Amino acid sequence: MDVKEVLLPGVGLRYEFTSHQGDRIGIIARRGGDFDVVLYGSDDPDQARPVFHLTDEEADTMAQILGAPRIAERFTELTREVPGLEAGQVDIEPGSPFVDKPLGDTHARTRTGASIVAIVRDEDVLASPGPAEILRERDVLIVIGTEEGIAAVEQIVDKG
Repeated sequence: MDVKEVLLPGVGLRYEFTSHQGDRIGIIARRGGDFDVVLYGSDDPDQARPVFHLTDEEADTMAQILGAPRIAERFTELTREVPGLEAGQVDIEPGSPFVDKPLGDTHARTRTGASIVAIVRDEDVLASPGPAEILRERDVLIVIGTEEGIAAVEQIVDKG
């Protein structure tokens, strides 16, 4: 999708794109951190009708909600370009020996060669988690590696 970025001096940045229905949508990222979502009229492309306003915290929440379900899909698309590389999801079940323990305690990369590239926790995505990141029940690990490596990560988090 083509996104046009326009500098608005003294205001911030405006991002514009056209939806699949042909609507021109704009997102104004204000210098103070707030965002306005606007819709441009088809009869007057210079007139924007406000749709809603978001504080920066609300915008972060919306981005996390929209981004969390898509992160695994994006990694899957990436792995299609590299033969032998797969993307998988590994759930941290309540009985896992690693619940409330640091990610590094799994030694997953050393033991399997697979990399945990993100943790999806509720609506949050923790990209590139470090070894000190504490794992929680119902976290979903996004793992990149061979099919065998991903299966081995699943075994590790299930049984230790």
